[in-house]
Amino acid sequence: MSEPFGTWYETAGVRSGARRLFHDETDQGKVFYPADQVPYLAHEAVAALPERARRDLTIRHLYQFLLSTAHLETRIVNRAAELIANDRSGVELPVRARLDAFKVYCDEGYHSLYSLDLADQIARETGVEVPPWDYGGFVDALESAGARLLPDVPALVPLLQVVVFETLVTAVLNEIPNDPTVLTVVRDLTRDHAKDEGHHHRFFADFFHRLWTQLDPSLRGPVAHALPALVRACLNWDVVPIIGSLERAGLDPDTARGVVADTYGGDAGADRIAHVCRATVRVFRSAGVLDVPGAHEVFAEHRLLPVTSS
Repeated sequence: MSEPFGTWYETAGVRSGARRLFHDETDQGKVFYPADQVPYLAHEAVAALPERARRDLTIRHLYQFLLSTAHLETRIVNRAAELIANDRSGVELPVRARLDAFKVYCDEGYHSLYSLDLADQIARETGVEVPPWDYGGFVDALESAGARLLPDVPALVPLLQVVVFETLVTAVLNEIPNDPTVLTVVRDLTRDHAKDEGHHHRFFADFFHRLWTQLDPSLRGPVAHALPALVRACLNWDVVPIIGSLERAGLDPDTARGVVADTYGGDAGADRIAHVCRATVRVFRSAGVLDVPGAHEVFAEHRLLPVTSS
């Protein structure tokens, strides 16, 4: 494996990072979350809401981003990191890689800590409470997708899921730090997260190459054909918090569900999904996944490959 954590003891956020403190810069025109990343804000039913209600929607969208980090880092990523670190993954690895998996584990716990910390700071200063979202539905949906797609090799599912999450997340995190309209603390915290996740991406890209190389050849076809659906499952929005947030803003339940159906249903966001998962697909391609007969076609059917003009 390469050395993505060669300076971890000196540079990792959990070792050297500063606690990020909330300062309200909304009087300078800064926002809690970029409007172009909150798709339902432009919906006519939401556009008609009072400005305060719309502001609170963006705060709760930030909470959703922060709380999903806290839940998924600990419940999805660290579950697999522990398997790797304690040599329970079924993949032969040098001790160095297992030590790096423990570093991932530490990082993800810290990311979860400071995500909840910032949400709590904002709630205390703004009066917009953090809803009791537990992301159980999303986690259950991931479990169901894995059981359905790879019923004969359940031990592989958490390993594949973590590879997907950890090669996707950097693309998502790299957008906010470069947006000067967003609150400084949100940009700084997201930049901190992205820095660590860049190392995680390298680690899990290397881990997947080892996993794929050691995989029984008879399993490569089923895994290659299952991966696109696993990617889509990891990128599916958990709309329960969004519906709840819209209802808190004053929409009746039917209207809230209609807004979500209009902004997240069907092909909504398909282009963004293809953009976000480009690095993940590159990892799979470099390992040889798309060379498996029929795999390229399945990835294309799930709209995970760039569209080329004929």
